[in-house]
Amino acid sequence: MDETSQENEDLRRRLREMTAEAANNENILKRTQARELSLLRADTLAQLLRVMVDGLRESYGLDAVSVVLLDPQHEIRHLLLAGGDRPDEFKQIFFVDSLVGLAPQLAALHKPWLGPFVGADHHLLFPGSANLKSAALVPLPRKDRATGALCFGSREATRFTRHHGTDFLAHLGAVAAVCIENAVNRARLLRAGITDFLTGWHNRRYLQQRLKEELARAQRRAGTIACLMIDIDRFKSINDGYGHLAGDNALKEIAHRVETQIRSMDTAARFGGDELAILLPEASAAEAATLAERIREVIAAVPFALTARVERYLTVSVGVASLSPGRHETDLKAAADRLLADADAALYRAKALGRNRVQLGAG
Repeated sequence: MDETSQENEDLRRRLREMTAEAANNENILKRTQARELSLLRADTLAQLLRVMVDGLRESYGLDAVSVVLLDPQHEIRHLLLAGGDRPDEFKQIFFVDSLVGLAPQLAALHKPWLGPFVGADHHLLFPGSANLKSAALVPLPRKDRATGALCFGSREATRFTRHHGTDFLAHLGAVAAVCIENAVNRARLLRAGITDFLTGWHNRRYLQQRLKEELARAQRRAGTIACLMIDIDRFKSINDGYGHLAGDNALKEIAHRVETQIRSMDTAARFGGDELAILLPEASAAEAATLAERIREVIAAVPFALTARVERYLTVSVGVASLSPGRHETDLKAAADRLLADADAALYRAKALGRNRVQLGAG
């Protein structure tokens, strides 16, 4: 009887362990499904990235979460900027040209890696996080290759070990990768509606929306925002003399030369016809004027290939205006219109004074 009683007790203990393990797995599954739904419901690329960092950290009770995204053409960063978000504000998102360099495991990450946190290997993945003891690196797979990784850190040495199963994490990584791809595709479609086809720059509608957002940011930070209005001198003579295709070639090349001079945080737009606008957050009038002069010199320095047989030197006139929105200014649309009007008025003064020059506005 004693032997039978012992066997029964062992069976009951094993049953309790299996029941507890099943309940734990069910809880993990529910949390995973809930987090996957939050990823799938993210409306924008920026919202998705925030859910991936803050949401996963809160959902799983982690001490550190970061995301590595392969972005060699800087497309994801440009799409964030187009949506009004700055990549540098996402402190736990790493936009990289290659998966080699941040951590040795990322170079060939085909399935989740779990193990001890090693400072020499993993410190770049978790900036600002101290006393981490274990880590999990989860690939974001698309088309048989990793396009990035979810990186989880814990102060518990036993939270992530090589003995843990990885099915849940692998599935989470696959769902996250699909969500990123879908968010990027949606951002591309949205950008197509606010982009000038010829130059690849934003259009006037986008510039005006972005200007209000940047004015609101400048108001919160008691900062200054500047605007350049650029007009190609005697552009009509190019279209009349060599045809509209030559004019298109000139516009595209001017846009390219301007892009080499501006910052990633700046917004370039085709304002209309041959008039271009550059929005410069956190820039004073003097800084904007310096940039405008540099742009003017870059454009005037080298002739433009208007056709296969025709080259011609071109110049631009540039109007510069700046604005520091007051704390109590409530009509930001009126402020945006005022900044554009000031820059446009300065541009026309530059043309009236002889063209090929930079003119500061009265503001």
